[in-house]
Amino acid sequence: MTTDPAVPGRPAPGADAAQTPATLRRGELAKIIDHTLLRPESTGEEIVALCADAAKLGVGTVCVAPTHVYLAAASARQAGRDVEPSFTVASVIGFPHGTHLTVIKAEEARRAVADGATEIDMVIDIANAMDENWRAIETEITEVRLSVPPHVILKVILETALLPDESITAACRAAESGGAEFVKTSTGFHPAGGASLRAVRAMHAAVGGRLGVKAAGGIRTAQQALAFIEAGATRLGLSATRDILDGIPA
Repeated sequence: MTTDPAVPGRPAPGADAAQTPATLRRGELAKIIDHTLLRPESTGEEIVALCADAAKLGVGTVCVAPTHVYLAAASARQAGRDVEPSFTVASVIGFPHGTHLTVIKAEEARRAVADGATEIDMVIDIANAMDENWRAIETEITEVRLSVPPHVILKVILETALLPDESITAACRAAESGGAEFVKTSTGFHPAGGASLRAVRAMHAAVGGRLGVKAAGGIRTAQQALAFIEAGATRLGLSATRDILDGIPA
């Protein structure tokens, strides 16, 4: 498995973490999990608890709203005894609908990085995907990419439950052209649904290992998690992290 030089032990964005999902061990799976809490009513106390769980479970990343990035980053440093953060911090941009102006998304990304995020999950303007306006999608992705330092990982949320395979492919190409490191299925908040194996297979085929593929939204069991990895996911966004890891051999 190829590892990300910026995050020791973490698979590189486009690495095939799923060559043998049947033999994947708990610690290996934990490293490709974004342990996520994005409910709008989440309290600071819940974020601290999320981060404590992340450290205990050995996950690679926590994913929180922009208002909680500073707290999560401080928790990561504390868990790592202020030497090396125990996990990285991701935040969501243009969440959950993607209808923020591009300049607002770019500024939101800048602020999240300033507060300690090293990964950004941005929602595209979904209406542009419905209109097949791939140039507009590429432009906004490029603007967000340019707003943050090169070491920051950019993941692009496509809300794939709304899109046929050919649109997923085109959106993935726009994300790649815009400079993203990952494409991601879903916010988990759209009534159309979350991640699907169909979408992950289409994304994996489109990016060909050049970008990572993050499956997120509705993954609740170890069996589901392994199925998404087998389909081509190289990162998983989970809120049921502990239950899923409990179903994986140590």
